[in-house]
Amino acid sequence: MREQSFMKSLFFGSIDEGLAFPWPETERAEVDRLHVLVDAVRRFFELRVDSKEIDRQAQIPGEVLASLRELGWFGMAIPQAFGGMGLTNTGYARVTQEMTGLDSSVALTLRAHQSIGARGLVLFGTDEQKSRYLPRLARGDDIAAFALTEPGAGSDAAAIQTHAERREDGSYLLNGTKTWITNGGLADVFTVFARTSRPDADAKPKITAFIVERGWGVQNGPPQDKLGIRGTSTTEVIFKDVRVPAGNVLGEPGRGFKVAMQVLDSGRLALASGCLGLSKRLLKMAVERCKERRAFGRSIGEFGLIKDKIATMMADTWALECMTYLTTGMTDAGVEDFSIESAICKVYASETCWRVVNETLQIAGAVGYMADFPYERLLRDARINLVFEGTNEILRAFIALGGMQGPGRELADVARAMREPIKGFGLLSDFAIRKARGALVRERLTRHHATLAREAAIFDEYVQELGRGVESVLRRHLSDIAEMQYTQKRTANMAINLYGLAACISRTTRAIERRGEEGARREIDLTSIFASSAERRLAHLVAAIAKNDDELRKEVATRAYADGGYPFDVL
Repeated sequence: MREQSFMKSLFFGSIDEGLAFPWPETERAEVDRLHVLVDAVRRFFELRVDSKEIDRQAQIPGEVLASLRELGWFGMAIPQAFGGMGLTNTGYARVTQEMTGLDSSVALTLRAHQSIGARGLVLFGTDEQKSRYLPRLARGDDIAAFALTEPGAGSDAAAIQTHAERREDGSYLLNGTKTWITNGGLADVFTVFARTSRPDADAKPKITAFIVERGWGVQNGPPQDKLGIRGTSTTEVIFKDVRVPAGNVLGEPGRGFKVAMQVLDSGRLALASGCLGLSKRLLKMAVERCKERRAFGRSIGEFGLIKDKIATMMADTWALECMTYLTTGMTDAGVEDFSIESAICKVYASETCWRVVNETLQIAGAVGYMADFPYERLLRDARINLVFEGTNEILRAFIALGGMQGPGRELADVARAMREPIKGFGLLSDFAIRKARGALVRERLTRHHATLAREAAIFDEYVQELGRGVESVLRRHLSDIAEMQYTQKRTANMAINLYGLAACISRTTRAIERRGEEGARREIDLTSIFASSAERRLAHLVAAIAKNDDELRKEVATRAYADGGYPFDVL
């Protein structure tokens, strides 16, 4: 049975159009509420937040944190039933977008608290756990942190060494160290992931999630000095014989990996919205610099190479906004499986933001490199997003393998049915019908506006290329695909570009329906630029399936490892 996921359907070469069309829109009451909240955020940050001083002191002032508590902003993503604001996923993303554009450290402190620190409680907590912890977290009386990462276990959660030994009374004794934990020095409540199976067990380790209070003996190391987001509290968190009651297991014992992954699905959307906010601020700064900086008797914004930079940044940021809010709209509509979509948003957002901040600093010239101006600080703040909440490398592997899982399962079922054709008759018949239908009826977008026919045709063509490519590689390498990371990267990049196209087409279709072609001219133009760029990237990716230098690259890397680096010297 195929799952309800827009992106997972594309890996079959199918288009589940109803998940992306029509463009999701927020209810009027929520929009009005968000306008008030966003205005309040702008006023507060303008009057109370000194980003340059926070960066210099590597600390958010206590009075700023106290004001955030008074304003109720620690509870934006916590349900109203437990004292929070209960914003929709779209609403929370929009406020996070605004905050991150104004100050990354303050925004991340709030985001780590509720996007991941308290999110496990919201998703998996029992009624008793929610009643005990969420009201205090919503008020900011307690601050939350998410404690997954260890020195040797980041994206590889199975390598976790922190362990929890169950005692006779049902409680657990927790020992281990987590590192690079955002809010590590501030948090009162931690969502902690630990092994609950024997370290020497041959089977895949069982990971359990726990709600752990600082008062039970949790300690933290000194603040860890960082390149950017310097105002956030980032520390080691140390558990030494910390006794955790049985009632503080979060979710099912041994199913902590599921808790972590679902929490991170939500966290990645918040990260994407933050990157969007930062990109929009940077674009404003870039445009202002284009107007004020002069060369050869005119503003630099008049030169073609600068216009090209601005147009590219505009189209990429437009696509990011479309992708982010299509995904939050899906989640608000009740779509449960958005794991691939959120990973795509995180990868595309962090890389777009990095390109935008780099180009903005380039446009600024020497001014951009000087510490008296905000450009270099924003560049430092932006860099962590490519690492946070799953590196982009591991997420590309996740996107590809997660998307291929369904087609792989279907092909494996068919292979088994072919070995037992009588038992598998129904399955083989269904599969044959689907393949025949696919050969005769090519799936296409149908709900886009006619003005976007070219963009829709690009999408349709490369959905089929993705589906064919996935089936081909699985037929040839089913058991080995987990090790084929060059193939995974190409597959993931195809998925990222296709999702961007779908999101832009959906949103621009709605804009044309509402305001006509001339009224939606800017949306049409940005979608056209993104589509042209995406088409070139997709064509390159498809060509590289047949002709590439993957094996040569592996050999060069292997020799570099043996040499210990670059071996040549002109002397």
